[in-house]
Amino acid sequence: GEDTLGVAARLYEEHGLPIVGVPKTIDNDLSGTDQTVGFDTALTIATEAIDRLHTTAESHNRVMVLEVMGRHAGWIAVQSGLAGGADVVLIPEFPLTVERCAELIKNRHAGGKDFSIIVVSEGWPLTHEAGVRGLTTIDDKLDAFGHVRLGGVGQQLAEELERQTGFETRVTILGHLQRGGTPTPYDRVLATRYG
Repeated sequence: GEDTLGVAARLYEEHGLPIVGVPKTIDNDLSGTDQTVGFDTALTIATEAIDRLHTTAESHNRVMVLEVMGRHAGWIAVQSGLAGGADVVLIPEFPLTVERCAELIKNRHAGGKDFSIIVVSEGWPLTHEAGVRGLTTIDDKLDAFGHVRLGGVGQQLAEELERQTGFETRVTILGHLQRGGTPTPYDRVLATRYG
């Protein structure tokens, strides 16, 4: 697949159309930008999910794992985790190990907290003290841009945490819910300003 800037350049070269390409990505992973169009909307959805999971986690004394998008950038996980009050955030840039995550949860429970919320970015490599196992992919297929299709690390993490801690653990994978719906006012204004 051709990227946005490539399409803009081709339209100018072939048809003389003065076009500026503005890539849109919820991952917030474009250099030279402070924030990409779509990120705020995805962040809002992920934060609302954390808020909703708090209720169930607290009432059922569970560990809740929320898997969010972001590919190889942890922005959605970090900012939604901060905004939503997550207890642990796992991102590709600083791969905390499963064992350390389990230790943090055990410490919370030992301190009187009967539930925990963990946010994990889909691009977080399932990491162990003995070494990195690697990225969790949906299958061996590539997407339209030639990238591996990430997803499912939240389920693997939940299973391993339950085994290591003994605490009942459930996973929610937000998936494409983060990409759709009505954009936030911030994203609407940002897109308008680009235009």
